[in-house]
Parts: sequence; structure tokens; C-alpha cells
Amino acid sequence: MGKPVLLTVDDDRVVSEAIARDLRRRYAEEFSVVAATSGAAALEVLQRLRMRGDRPAVLLADHRMPGMTGVEFLTASIELFPHAKRILLTAYADTHAAIQAINDADLHHYLLKPWDPAQERLYPVVDELLDDWRATDRPPFDGVRLLGHRWSRRSHELRDLLTRNGVPFQWLDVAADPAGAELLELSGAEPSELPVVVLSDGTTLRDPSAVAMLDALGVATRAERPSYELVIVGAGPAGLAAAVYGASEGLRTLLVESEAPGGQAGQSAHIANYLGFPRGISGSELSRRALDQARTFGAEVLRGQRVASLEPRGAAHGLVLEDGTEVAANAAILAMGVSYRRLPSLGADRLTGAGIYYGAATTEAAGSAGEDVYLIGGANSAGQAAVHFAERARSVTLLVRRASLDETMSRYLIEQLEALPNVHVRLRTEVASTLGETHLEGLVLRSPDGEETVATNGLFVFIGASPRTDWLGDAFARDRHGFVLTGAAAQVPGRWTLARPPLPLETSVPGVFAAGDVRSDSMKRVAAAVGEGGMAVHLVHRYLAATT
Repeated sequence: MGKPVLLTVDDDRVVSEAIARDLRRRYAEEFSVVAATSGAAALEVLQRLRMRGDRPAVLLADHRMPGMTGVEFLTASIELFPHAKRILLTAYADTHAAIQAINDADLHHYLLKPWDPAQERLYPVVDELLDDWRATDRPPFDGVRLLGHRWSRRSHELRDLLTRNGVPFQWLDVAADPAGAELLELSGAEPSELPVVVLSDGTTLRDPSAVAMLDALGVATRAERPSYELVIVGAGPAGLAAAVYGASEGLRTLLVESEAPGGQAGQSAHIANYLGFPRGISGSELSRRALDQARTFGAEVLRGQRVASLEPRGAAHGLVLEDGTEVAANAAILAMGVSYRRLPSLGADRLTGAGIYYGAATTEAAGSAGEDVYLIGGANSAGQAAVHFAERARSVTLLVRRASLDETMSRYLIEQLEALPNVHVRLRTEVASTLGETHLEGLVLRSPDGEETVATNGLFVFIGASPRTDWLGDAFARDRHGFVLTGAAAQVPGRWTLARPPLPLETSVPGVFAAGDVRSDSMKRVAAAVGEGGMAVHLVHRYLAATT
């Protein structure tokens, strides 16, 4: 956001420049002074200020201008900036019109032309109006604004992407917020082009892809060089740890993340059992610190980019990104993590992003105040989310298929849930179907006691995990669930071709390692993933030493 604006309007260019010069002499340190030569041009300036989220403090307009008089301009400005102070510049002969305008058009003052000397006739008036303006000024949001509909899947995806990437933004529902509808009209975009992202300089992006939006925000989405010693796919705890250790130990390291740093752990509102944080830490904060640490050591980070393929190419490995660009790596670490499995209930796919969300969906959690929300899952991620939602929602109901939480959830979380009066755990219960056309309106729950219909606009799903390995080729050995085999388990006949056995964490493709949740038989804990990320870098060094 720039400085507040002092806008002067006069069709006589010499006069316009003169008053702008006098205003700059006294107010340039705190305000930007802008001069226009017609009412129409001045209104365009105000519209641009509105788009950028800037605001004018004082508007000064000459009364006798062709096309649009000063009174007409100042009156029209009220709709755009009702709290700006308005001054009419007028000749002595028009004094009566000026006084009438003060009464009829909400003008704050009039000045007779010429205003020399400015120290006596201009500055005292402007100073007084600026004092009044400062007393009531509330600076508008200075950052990205996202326009869309609450029940739009694409709006949800962009909100989630901005939140998880740590980009401050203002969400405006064009159907419920008049300011959002007005900004959409000012942007020139059509409702069919929603969601619309308005950047701080007024630039608009219409239904942008993740890469397009991150590019516009200055986030790196393209590699700086054609080859690296180490490329890490995925920026969850394992990938972030690998980036820290790889870069700190002198490897030219590239970290590629398709969505946002942190993976599933990054969506956890409170991780209470991570070593070194006795009061716990949020997943987003842990991820932010790790990302800063990796960059401090020189790791290069790409966000919004998905790796489409990874192929052995002699002593190196070729990685093709989704946008078609390629990078080469002497070694690679797979740390893509997992995704929550999809809900099989009738209608769930259609309502995804419109009341049904996978994971904690931080953006939607913030809007759950006073509502009844439902969560599915019995592991720690579901428990942590239930505790988080309980701070805002009227009630939180955790639906669990098992007969007990003891097998899947840490004891400290179970005790926290039991202590929260607005959290209810329903065991041996599942979602039979979902209700709603344009967004979720209710659920049909099934338990040993029969079926029951409940009303809700929010269902958050934590039902197990599927590895993000569909893009890997046949050279990578995986278990029946799709998790990557490593170490001795990766020595599959017909795939492992070297005389030596695979190193621990090495996949069936020599020089490519796997760490964290994507690896078969991993522990599925943040601390374990961090440890595996560091261990994978140690093994990369051993591999590189043996091949050079």
C-alpha cells in the first residue's frame, strides 16, 4: 500500500501543476500528490486507488471545468471514498455556488482562487482537514485480495494455496460482501471468471493456475539452473529436513513442492509431541522455520510445480516438471508424502471444496465460528483438528469407524478431546451419504443403532492416506498400496540391476531415495520423517562418493 493521496483537479494545466507543487512542498513526506486535468480523469484515478487498496485523504477540485464541474466530481467521489475530505476551488463570483455545495454535496470547505500565499490561505485549511481525516482513518488491507464464492471449489483451492504458502490475503465473498461485488465490478472481470485475485498494485488474475498466481506474487516456480547434485521432490517434514541437511553439507540442492511447504503436517494446528517444543508448535510454523533454514543454507525452492516424471539417464536422473521444463540430478530424494483418501459416500466428490474438505483446511476452519462441524477419522491428525475447531465452532463431532480411539490416537490427544465440552466422539459411525446440491447441507450417518440425518455445512475428512506415487514409472518398485519400497525390499528381480544391494532408503532405481510417509513401512510421524530426511542425505553422500 502506498502513501495516502492528495488529489487536485483543474482543467487549467498551469493551475493544476501550481497547486500540486504547493501541496508537495508541505506534505510530500506523508502523502502522494496527484494532479488531474478533468473530472473524468480524476475519477479514473480514484478507481485505480480503489483497486489497489489505497485511499485519498483530501480531494481539491476546481468548480468551473468543462464536461464535469468540480461539484459534480466531488459528489461522485463520495461513492468511492466517503471518508475523504473534499475542497472546492472557486472564483469569487462562484462563492454562492460553493456555499450551496457545502450544504448539498457534503463538501468540507471551499477556497477562493488564487490561494497565495499558501502558508496563509491553503495550508491552514488542508492541515485542519487532515487532522480530522487522521482521527478517523482506518488503513485498508494492504495485500492480495481474493474474490470468489464460499461454495466454489476453485475459490477454496486458491484460498488454501495462499494460506498454506504464508501469503497474507483478504477473502471477499462476492455473494455476501458488497465490497467484494464492488471490487469485482471495478476489476472488469465477469462473474464467470471467478475466482479473481487482485494484487496490491491493482493487477487482476482471473481464475489463475497455482503457478500463474505464485509467479505474479514473486514466488519462485522455475529452476535457476539445468542441473543439481540433489533434487528433492516434496516439501513435507522429510523433504524440508533433506533440503536443510543437503544444502548445509554443500550439495547444490533443489526442493520442488507442488502445493505448499509442510505437507499434511503443515496443516496441523498443534503438534504437541515434537522434540524440543514442550508447549507444542503448529505445523505451519514448523514448516516456515524449516523452509527459512533450508534457504539460509542455499537450497533453491520451487513451489506450485509438480514433477511429471523421473527417469534414469546414465549416471544422472532427469526430472520433467509439469510445465515441460527439465532438470538433471546426480541423486534424488522422493518425499512427496501422502494424500487423504477420498470419501466414498454418495455425493462427496461433487461437494468437495463446497462443504467437504480433506485435511484441516485452515481457511475453512477460520469461518466455522458458531457452526456445527463434523470430522471423520481416528488418528492424531483428526484429533488435532478437532481440538483446533473446538476453539471456534459451536460443536465438533468426531466420527470414528472403530470401537475405540486407543489403537490409533495418542493418549494426550484423547484426554484433550475428553476435556472439551463442545467436542463429541461418535464411535462405530460412518457417513452413508451427503446432502446438498450446490454445497453441503447435511449428512446421513450410519451406526449400529441405524441411520440418522444431521444438518451441517462443514465436513473435514481424515480417513487414511494414499501415497502420491501415481506419476512414478514402472522402474520404481512399490507395495500393493502404492508406497515406495526401499532398502532390501527394493531389490526386486528385474528392477534392481546392480551387483551391490540397495542402500537403506534407496529405491529400486539406484541413486533415488525415499523418505517420510511416501516410503513403505514408514512410521508416519513428523519426527520420524525428519530423521529419515536427514538420513537420506547421508546415504546420498555415500552413493555419490561411490559413483564418482
